[in-house]
Amino acid sequence: MRLLLDTCTFLWIILDSPELSPGARDLFSDQGNEVFLSVVSTWEIIVKHRLGRLPLPEQPRLFLPRQRRQHGVHTLPIEEDAVLQLARLPDYHRDPFDRMLICQAIAHGLVLLTPDPAVTQYPVRTAW
Repeated sequence: MRLLLDTCTFLWIILDSPELSPGARDLFSDQGNEVFLSVVSTWEIIVKHRLGRLPLPEQPRLFLPRQRRQHGVHTLPIEEDAVLQLARLPDYHRDPFDRMLICQAIAHGLVLLTPDPAVTQYPVRTAW
C-alpha cells in the first residue's frame, strides 16, 4: 500500500503520541507499505511553528528532514496534476492544506492516513 500521511499523523508518529490509532500505527509500521510526507505538510508545520502554535525541539528546517529520514518516510513534491484536482473538489473541507493533501492522494493513487472524518466526503481512499 502507498500511504500519504496527514500532517497530524506524521507529528503523532514522530512524537509517539497516544492519539495515533493502533490501525494507523500498524499501517505505518508495515514494511510492505511505502509512506510519503507531502511538502504541503512541511509547509503547514513551518507556518504553524512560526505562528507559535506548534512548538518543536529545534528549527523545522533541521527537525523535519531528520525525522522524515529517521522514520523511513519519502518526500512527495507538489505537481501540477495534483494542484489541478482542486478545481474538481467540492468545498466540504475549508483547510487548504488538507484539501491539497486530498488532491495529491487522488492524483497519485495514495491512501491518505488521517483521523479527519471530513476527508471521507471526498473521492479519496483513507485509512485510520
